[in-house]
Amino acid sequence: MDHHFRAFSFVDRITAIEPGVRISGSYAIPAALAEFPMSHAGFPLSLVAEATGQLAAWSAMAAIDFSHRPVAGLAGRVELLREVRPGDTLELSAELENADTSDVAYGGCASVNGEPVLRLHHCMGPMVPIGEFDDPDLLRARLALLRGEGAVPGAFTGVPAFSLDDLVIEEGPAPKAHAKLQVPADAAFFGDHFPKRRVFPGTLLMNMNLKLVTALAAGVPVRPGVRWVPRAVADMKLRDFISPGDLLTIEAKVMRQEGDALKISVETRNEKGRLGAARVELSGEEEASNVQRTEAEGAA
Repeated sequence: MDHHFRAFSFVDRITAIEPGVRISGSYAIPAALAEFPMSHAGFPLSLVAEATGQLAAWSAMAAIDFSHRPVAGLAGRVELLREVRPGDTLELSAELENADTSDVAYGGCASVNGEPVLRLHHCMGPMVPIGEFDDPDLLRARLALLRGEGAVPGAFTGVPAFSLDDLVIEEGPAPKAHAKLQVPADAAFFGDHFPKRRVFPGTLLMNMNLKLVTALAAGVPVRPGVRWVPRAVADMKLRDFISPGDLLTIEAKVMRQEGDALKISVETRNEKGRLGAARVELSGEEEASNVQRTEAEGAA
């Protein structure tokens, strides 16, 4: 099967575009994801961030006639506002501050039924020659499709459920945790990210960073009936490409706790050294309110 525009593409319609300035569109999260076995990761908020970034990328590439494309770089702040579910339609928008053959700078928002679920602030991605990663003619044709009738929804069938191996949590005055992440040597999403040069998506790494942070936070004392919930990822940096088969080490450390606010730093390394870093902000949320919210959303 050809996985291009299927295994890791999260824009299926563009409703308005000013190349290099702003863009809006949508993505229908396949309802069938709810039926897949636990070996699939569903649609975490990291993929909502991916969808918003991909939308901005279409505007940036169109502005320079598909000579270059952006890749992951920096994100000043990613607000994690509300989980999404299979069957939801993401309403996507992005505002571009700059888009040329050097880099793209942008912010964006994803909403469901008019309610924001994620916001991106002060993101920047370096531009790379597009021919090294994809076919510019295929991308031009895809943009025309997205601006016209739109792509047939439902192509995405999930990603493998990655595990944190050799997980160790060290308690004490300065709690910390570390684990290994084995990047697969082969997976369907590599055929879409990218067809000519396979790269492990930075947003999948972001998801695993959040999993380690959440595991570490679970041991940090908080009021009874309250759990720690990630609310934002700040100063996220990715310094290099992650290749198929890479073995990564992820480390998380508690930076500061003030009441129901918690900050944890997270770093990722490969055999060459430091690969990426971020700061995760968490807040305490009453578990009863989570149940009530889930029931209310189900009733709606």
